[in-house]
Amino acid sequence: MEMKTTNKKIKMIVEKTDTGFSAFSKDYPIYTTGRTIPELIDNALEAANLLFEEDDTRIEQENLKFEIDFKQFFQYYKVINAKFLANKIGMNPTLLSQYVQGRKKPSDAQTEKILLGIHQIGKELSEINLIHRP
Repeated sequence: MEMKTTNKKIKMIVEKTDTGFSAFSKDYPIYTTGRTIPELIDNALEAANLLFEEDDTRIEQENLKFEIDFKQFFQYYKVINAKFLANKIGMNPTLLSQYVQGRKKPSDAQTEKILLGIHQIGKELSEINLIHRP
């Protein structure tokens, strides 16, 4: 029997741990860990597929949506400077710093603005080629 794919969206909450990362779903009994983010994603996909195996349903990576809070994100991705990001997206650096430190919670619109800025930086970085001159 062939497995069917699904369009389910499974939200996974990511948390930093002493040994790497953990992820869990509030909606499904899916829990996993990984030393790195790519390992965590692979393990979450495997755990989700084990859960839905009896239904003959295949979960693809696109079905998983990973979420991490601001403070943990900036602790892990130290390469992203909050002040630089704030200036890039036209946000007050002190306000973004308060979001990062967990002192204030951003609105949905502010969260989207920050996320778009992070994605833009990621896109720019992915398009850069470094030249090594001996």
